[in-house]
Amino acid sequence: MSSLRHLDLNLLKAFDVLMDERSVTRAADRLAVSQPAVSGMMNRLRENFNDPLFIRARRGIVPTPRAEALAGSVKRLLADAEAMLSPGEFDPATAEMILTVAGTDYSMRNILVPLLSVLRQEAPGIQLRMLPIDDTLIETQLERGDIDIALMTEVTAPASCHARALFAEHYLCAMRKGHPLEQALPLSLDAFCAAPQALMSYVDGALSGDTDNALKKLGRSRHVAVSVPNFLVLCEVLHHSDLIAVAPSRIFRNSSGITVSAPPLEIPGFTKTMVWHPRTAHDPAHVWIRERLANLFG
Repeated sequence: MSSLRHLDLNLLKAFDVLMDERSVTRAADRLAVSQPAVSGMMNRLRENFNDPLFIRARRGIVPTPRAEALAGSVKRLLADAEAMLSPGEFDPATAEMILTVAGTDYSMRNILVPLLSVLRQEAPGIQLRMLPIDDTLIETQLERGDIDIALMTEVTAPASCHARALFAEHYLCAMRKGHPLEQALPLSLDAFCAAPQALMSYVDGALSGDTDNALKKLGRSRHVAVSVPNFLVLCEVLHHSDLIAVAPSRIFRNSSGITVSAPPLEIPGFTKTMVWHPRTAHDPAHVWIRERLANLFG
């Protein structure tokens, strides 16, 4: 009995061509091999299927009933194998899929909202799921496919994943319009340290952050009056108090009623980065989405 272990896919390709051409000479031309090579393939096919398969005639060859019965299955098998080995065509206009992206509220506002606009115009069948990000879980979530893209900073991206920078971000000092310190902008370091401040912290309501680390290097400190869990609340706090805040510049784009200026000390910024697992690195749909996302900030 023949075994699948001994069946070469190239033999099935030769069988399919022989069925189409009904000629060893024409089959050799299509397969780009010699006629003796095709004859050798025919002998191996006969051994595998325990049937002559092709009988020589005055004009070429004719298939046996066994060959006729195999023809449709072989052609479908070759087509399936070709589809497996070839990347599928991706048509954004007709594509239907769910894209899951994890990020902070900052990332959702400044990255995912613009991406959603692109998807609605160019790929309306792609549904976008926005999820909060947990840096401690993200590597496992990407590996399992729970998340397709994570929006992070370059320093927090897992080493096992691919990453591409989207844009660099810097910090600004912000306060409401009409704030008592508005006329003193840009603030001196003394005035900055003396002003009560609001802080946005994603981690356990922390009362210190990058600004405090930068101040510590100068031997200075500030007074943080309140810590909030997201930037939407931070902006509301600024609107309704005399607190000031330091936050990424894109937070204050199109924010009416807020005045911004450069902080009176150097605070290291960050690079916002998209991160994905190697399993989706070559998927045509994911490649297209990542390119569109990168182009938004290119």
